[in-house]
Formats: sequence, structure tokens, C-alpha cells
Amino acid sequence: MESTTRSEHITEAYLYGFPLVFNLRQVTRYVTDGVGANPAAPFNTFSHARTLAGPADTFVTINNDTLYSMAQLDLSVGPVALHVPDTAGRYYVLQFVDAWTNNFAYVGHRATGTAEGDFLLVPPGWSGTGPAGATVIRFPTTVASIVGRWAVSGDDDLPVVHALQDAATLTPLDAAATPVGLAVPDPAVPPELGFLEQFRVWSQQFPPAPRDVELQAGLADLGTTATGPSPYPALPSPERASLAAGLAAGEAALHRALVSGSSPEVHGWKLTFHAFDYNLDFFEVGALDDERFQIADPRLRIVERAAAALGGLWGNHPYEAAYVMTYVDDRGEQLTGERTYTLRLHPTPPVGAFWSLTMYSVPDFFLVENPIHRYSIGDRTPGVVLDDDGALTIAISSERPAGAKEAANWLPSPAGDFRPVLRMYEPDAAVLDGGYELAAITRA
Repeated sequence: MESTTRSEHITEAYLYGFPLVFNLRQVTRYVTDGVGANPAAPFNTFSHARTLAGPADTFVTINNDTLYSMAQLDLSVGPVALHVPDTAGRYYVLQFVDAWTNNFAYVGHRATGTAEGDFLLVPPGWSGTGPAGATVIRFPTTVASIVGRWAVSGDDDLPVVHALQDAATLTPLDAAATPVGLAVPDPAVPPELGFLEQFRVWSQQFPPAPRDVELQAGLADLGTTATGPSPYPALPSPERASLAAGLAAGEAALHRALVSGSSPEVHGWKLTFHAFDYNLDFFEVGALDDERFQIADPRLRIVERAAAALGGLWGNHPYEAAYVMTYVDDRGEQLTGERTYTLRLHPTPPVGAFWSLTMYSVPDFFLVENPIHRYSIGDRTPGVVLDDDGALTIAISSERPAGAKEAANWLPSPAGDFRPVLRMYEPDAAVLDGGYELAAITRA
């Protein structure tokens, strides 16, 4: 019983700490190596992707609808000024995500409009006064991310979007200040305990929301609240093995939570509208403090936050973009490239901006190379052919369909297992209240 309790305790720690650790590993990637089409960029500067995402962009559930403009912010330098250009009605969003993956602010089409604007990004505890005309955005953690997305209608539209990207600027008010960056984990820690060491140093550098302080303190027996030198290098082998086994069990539990989850399911589609609703504490411009978009159950909130990080890091609240996904066909069996399928959208999704269906591999959730370089299909895809009644029937297979209409509406799948994700940007109320239903993906 003691070992079971110990394992469950480590699993709890893993689920609690996973979003912070996984997120800050990606922050590190962006400032050191870059990710796919987004080149590396230092803290407090934008990294702009100049092409739509493809298989080289090995980031979980990345979209193929927009150009990304990413920025990792480190407000240890003090306030940073953000300027956004006039997009003349074009959809864009700058989503603000703190170190614990809380979506705490939005700037863009839905939240603040598309006119030119100025914002002042300030660290926790800041008590100054922003410049006239600038909206102050208070960060919950000193390090946070801006996840920017700009709608692109096609290759001929890229130069316009590039100009908009270049017109979005970040300017630290103290130009001479140097970012502190992320605390460095002890390199002497055994690799199998690397997660705990990263969680230890980063959870102390970036304190959680007040409601989670007691939970975090309850993990002290695992060494995660130890200050100074890391406790892990000196652990005896049996204790090291026990912790490693518990972390492996936590990882398995997280994967089960991602696949099963608590989201409602309709015709095999997981309606993950509320998978990112775990922020209960931080609401700046554009983020809605609305109980409809808040997970009240404290245990469920922790599990959902971890699953959301693994399955779709930096995903949006549903009022900005609603996501639904499926792993199974109309017979309840795993979708696989060994079979062929169709999806009939009648009507197509009701949205205020646009929608797309994107193909991802399982279990990595990456875009997959295919002969026509089509990674998503949606209301802006050229050449699709509608049915006589206005419906859109999408062909899903690893091999090119034989018929002309099927080929025009083909969303290529990988040869192995896959998971499509439907994104609805600025969804109508019918999407979120269940009035709009998707049909199951049908095996041919």
C-alpha cells in the first residue's frame, strides 16, 4: 500500500508540474534553436515564421492556417512596450501565455479590434503608470509567451502579412537591461530525474497562482521545494529508482488522460472546447473572467491543464478558437492510414472568422509529409468541390483518391494512426452550446 501511495503522489506531482516544465522547455527551444519556420530569437523580440507550418515544424498540434509570430518575454528587464499595426480587418491574434500555461490576455481581431494600438507589458508587482494611450497588460509570471497568428489566404498574400509582422514591435523601456532568463537545472542530476529538477528550479522561479501554493508545498517530500544545491545527485539508487518509476507512471497517466479526457464526445469527436479553461486567476485585456470558461473542479483542472499542454500547447480559449478532435471512425476504431474515410460537413462550421480541418500523426501530433503538401482543408482551401446540397465531403486517406472530386477534397493522412483536429476561429454560439454537430468520420 505504501508503494502505491508513493507512486500516486509522484503521479500527482508529474501532472501538476508537467505544464510548467513542458512549456519552459519550448520557451528554451525558441530562444536557442527556434522551431521549424520560426527562427531562434532572444527574449523580448519577435520570431516570425515567413511560411505556413509544415512537417519540419515539430511542435505539438501546430496550425497550418496562419503565420506564427512568437515572442518569449522576460520582464526581469522591466516593462516592455508592444506596438501592433492596423490590419484593416484581417484576422490576427496575439495570445499571452504565462509560465504555467494560463492564457491571461488577448490582443487582436476579437479582443481589441484591428486598428493600430499600443500596450505596455509589465511584470508581477509593477506599480508604475503606463504611457498615455497604452493599455497595460500585467503578467502573472516574469517569463511568458506571446503566441501570434496572422490569417493568410494563400502564397500571394504572404508579402502583405510579412509587412504586418514586421510592423509589430517589442521595445523594453530600459534598453540597457539584460534578461535574467530561466534558472539553470543542476547538470549533475541523473537524466531520469531531470523532470523533477526542472520542476524544482522553475516552480521556485515562477510561483504558481495563490490557490496552488498549498498543493505545491505538499510535494516537498519529493525534493521539489528544496532550495540551493539539488538534492537529486546524492540520492541512493533505490530512492532514485523509486522516483523514476513514479515519473514513468505519471507519464502513462497523462497519456491516458489525453486520450480519454473529460471532454464530452459526439459522434467520436472530443469537444475540447474547455480544455484550456484552467485559468481561474489572471484576466487581462481580451481574456474573459466568465464561469462558462472556467474549470471549477480543482483536481480536474490540474489534469486538464497537463493534458492540454501535451496535446496542444498554447491552445486558445474557445471564444477565440474552438477545437474538436477525434481518434476514431464511425465504428469506434482508431483512425489509420491503412483505411480510407470520408467526413461530410453539412452545414460547414459556423464561424465569425474561418475554419479548418488539420491532419496530425499519433502519438506525436505533428503535421505529416504528403505528395500534395496539403496539411489542412477548410473554407479558404482553393479548388474544393461542394456537394449539390452545399455540403463539403472530405476524403481522408494515405493514398490519393481516384475520383476527380475526391482528389480535389482530399486531406492526406499518414500511413499509420492519425488524429484530425477541427479549428473554428471565433466560433458562433451554436458551436459552443452544442447546436452545431459534426458527423462521424465514416470508414469507406
